[in-house]
Amino acid sequence: MRHLKSYRKLGRESSHRRAMLRNMATSFLTHGKIHTTVPKAKELKPIVEKLITLGKRQELHSRRQLEAYLFGKEAAGRVCKVLAKRFETRPGGYTRIVKYGERFGDGADMCNLELVDFRDNEGKKEEKVEEAKAAE
Repeated sequence: MRHLKSYRKLGRESSHRRAMLRNMATSFLTHGKIHTTVPKAKELKPIVEKLITLGKRQELHSRRQLEAYLFGKEAAGRVCKVLAKRFETRPGGYTRIVKYGERFGDGADMCNLELVDFRDNEGKKEEKVEEAKAAE
């Protein structure tokens, strides 16, 4: 029985699994969306939500904790500056999993893990880019 076995091994050793989840979290927080398998997304979701909550604290220690976990300072900066402001009134639930069907090669269930307001802000980004080009 698998009682109290709380995480998915994902067919990897612990060091590979940790590095993969750190890399996926960095990519997700940089781009706001990631295409992956359902078990990986379910394992990544609580990690990302804790990182966004950590960024909302706006303290030096929380910033350093983010930089220690994520690869590159750009992702930590985006969490502290952009995502913390975007979700400051939201108490949690920053991400959603949208299922898309099966992968062609092996039939694995595929999905997108995205920020809750990703579709709303996607159009705003394009408008800002057009405004910046028009201003030049």
